[in-house]
Parts: sequence; C-alpha cells; structure tokens
Amino acid sequence: MNPDGPAPADLVITGGTVVNASHRQPATVVVSGGSVRALLAPDAPVPPAARHIDATGRYLLPGGVDPHCHIGEIVGDHAGQDDYESATIAALHGGTTTVVNFAIPESATESPVDCARRRLGEGSIARTDHALHGGLVRWEPELAGQITELATLGIRTIKMFTTYRGERMIEPETVLAVLRALHRLGGMGYVHAEADHVISDALALAVDDGRISAGHLPATRPELAENAAVAQVLATAQHLRAPVYFVHQSTPEAVAQVRAARRQGLRAYTETCPHYLLLDESVYDKPGAEGFVCCPPLRNERARAGLVTAALVGDVDTIGSDHCCFTLGQKTATKHDVRHMPNGLPGVETRIPAAYTALVEQAGVSLERFVALTSTNAARLNGLHGKGWIGPGADADLYTVDPAACRTTEAADLHMATDYTPYQGLTLYGWPEHVVSGGRVVLDEAGFHDPGPVGRFLETHPLDDALLT
Repeated sequence: MNPDGPAPADLVITGGTVVNASHRQPATVVVSGGSVRALLAPDAPVPPAARHIDATGRYLLPGGVDPHCHIGEIVGDHAGQDDYESATIAALHGGTTTVVNFAIPESATESPVDCARRRLGEGSIARTDHALHGGLVRWEPELAGQITELATLGIRTIKMFTTYRGERMIEPETVLAVLRALHRLGGMGYVHAEADHVISDALALAVDDGRISAGHLPATRPELAENAAVAQVLATAQHLRAPVYFVHQSTPEAVAQVRAARRQGLRAYTETCPHYLLLDESVYDKPGAEGFVCCPPLRNERARAGLVTAALVGDVDTIGSDHCCFTLGQKTATKHDVRHMPNGLPGVETRIPAAYTALVEQAGVSLERFVALTSTNAARLNGLHGKGWIGPGADADLYTVDPAACRTTEAADLHMATDYTPYQGLTLYGWPEHVVSGGRVVLDEAGFHDPGPVGRFLETHPLDDALLT
C-alpha cells in the first residue's frame, strides 16, 4: 500500500461540462495512462496531477472518430498528397483523434489482403489511433478466403462501389457474396451507391452537349442514380438479413430508404458528410468550381436542408469527412473535363467544425446528437472499443469547445497537404481549444505539440446486433 496515497494523475480537467451521446454532466475529468480514470463531481476535491486544464465555460466532447478517410490514396493518374503523418496531424487540429482509412487495391495485381498489409505498414507514422476498411474493386479468386484473412488482420468492413465501371465497380452478385461473407464474420459492407448505367448515360448526354466542365457536374451524377442504387443494395441486404452501411449519402430520399429498412428490422446505416450539410450546388455556378468536385456532387438547397433535418431527427448515423487530399492544381490540370478530374474534397481537419456549424450552430441539433454523429456511432459501427465516449475506462481522447467561439476559415491556416479548402472564407464554429489524444495534450493555447508516431492500429471487433436503435 502506498502510504502517500494514489499516484498523481497525468491530467485533470476541471470546470467543464462533459457531453456524451446519452447525456451531459458537469464533471472533473481525471486521466492516467492514456485512459479516463474517473469523472468526479465538480465540487469533489481535485486530485493531484502532472497537468491541470481549466475548462470553465467549455464543453468536453469525445475525440472525433472519422469513419471515412482516403489517406495517400492513388486513384487512376491522381495521387493523394498526404500520408498518415500529415493527415493525422491535420485531424488532431480539428478534434478528430481516430481515423478509419481505406485499403482499396490500386493495381490489377494487388489483392485486398495485399493492399491491407501495405496500408498497415504505412500507418506506422500516424499520430492518431487508426483502423482500416478493406476494399474490393473486382471479383477475386478465393473471395471468401480473402475476407476471412482480412478479419484475422482486424478488418471487418469492406468498401464496394456500384459505379466506376472498368475501374472500381463490382457487380450485384459480388455485392451479395461479400455481404454474406462479412455477415458470417460479424462484419459489414460499406457501399458507394450510385447506379452506373444512369451515370454513364447522363455523362454521355453531357458530352454530346459540350457540358463536361466542373460547373455541370451535378447533371452528370443525378440524385436518381444514388436513390436507385441504394434501393438495389438494400434489397440484397434484406434478402440476406445482412448489415449494410452507405457512405456519403447526399439525398434525403436515399437516407429515408435506409431508415425505412431499419424500421423493418434491417441493420442499415447512413453516413453523410459535412459538405452536404453546409454547402449546396450553387458553388458550381461560380469561379473555382473545380474545388468542389466530389462524388456524389453537392446537391440543391432542398436536398441540403433535408439532410440537416434527417440528422436532426436521427435518420443519419455518422458523419464522415470523405477526406481526399488533392490540390486545385490536380483538379484544374484535366482541361476542365469532369471525366478525368479527381473526385474528392480535403476535410479531415474541418469535419467537426463544418458539421458543428451546420448542425449545432445553424440548426439547433443537440450536442448529444452531435457527439453521436461525429464520434460515438462511428466507434460502435466499426467495433472500436474505448472510443466515442468520456467515462472511466474510455480512451482519453477528447477536446474542449467554447460554444461562442468561431473563426474565418482560411486554407493557409489549415494543416492538410493541399492548397485549398471548400470552406474558404466561411465562419465556422466548433473549433477545439484543447485536444487530448491517448492522454496526451496535443493542442492547447501554446499551439500544437506533435506526439510523434504514437498512433495504434486498432483491430475492429465483431458488430453487436443491438448497436443502434
């Protein structure tokens, strides 16, 4: 027994209000050994600690879990400009302390397992904890064996595309086989859902009319294509009674289909992105439209407002950044032709502030629901134990927010490996003042403190049948 009492904590945070997905409470947070040791009543004696942070008037939110990042990914002739180091440093500046990257094969000879092993090695320089989704871009020999081997590596989710024929698209029969195999292993399919035949025809019509620049992007990937593909994949999942997760949903109709399936007992989940909640297709009418080329494209104001409402009432489960770190130079080097322009927006750093602004500041979404959308649900749906909540035994990942503070977004002030942001000049709320990752204070009033390559690869656990209601 230690006659002098327990050892001092590593960190104590006083004066703040802890917000979890279930509730909020004023509390003193005690951190030791990378975990939350205790939540104490505000009037309880403050234990000794190596460091103290006064969070009076601030909210303490669980560190963000970004379920959708493309870090250092090569798509055709276009290479993402970041790596695990730069991407996770940027993530920490924005309050995200866990990222889930994709292992999508980048050549005709690379198998899903080979790609996953390569990505595991690349993650050794990460500053945050990180997990992986597998990827499938074609039928693979011994497909069931590949999926089983991914599970042994700690990867139980696989991304599939219903579009990009000849590049990444897989056929409905393969979607069925993957959903079935994952279900048996306690995993889940992640689906980029757009009907390729609709997109191909819309694009051909646009080319015939000479409408192939970034300003015409929405017409080449209509809402109908997304809604139709979601319906088809849901039918497959219902046939199998297998769980399914739809990435970057951009239309209220697609979200409504998923929610309706859930009400019928299917474990079906919706992810959307901050840019679909905060921006609309009017950006394509302005100079610099190339900077907003993403897939699916930004939608009209009706759709944007509908997605916000869906998030407000609980029909959206997670918010992922869909971070793709291309530069404006890469986008404009394609002679203004959307057929060859790299899709994707940089967003791992701005995910939380952009979503906070659209949902909490502008729409009145509760902080509890915001925490669920940006942290808790993504942790649960990816089987990441210890993430997504603040309480005894949780990983010590959290950030503080001054609800009244905001700042104008400038690309030059951000830390992603690109030269622009789609939120340039916009006033965003929800920027973290302090960020604690793995018990380390990595951001405070003195600036950023690089923790070095301390990020752990997190194996994902089998899904719980009662994850979300």
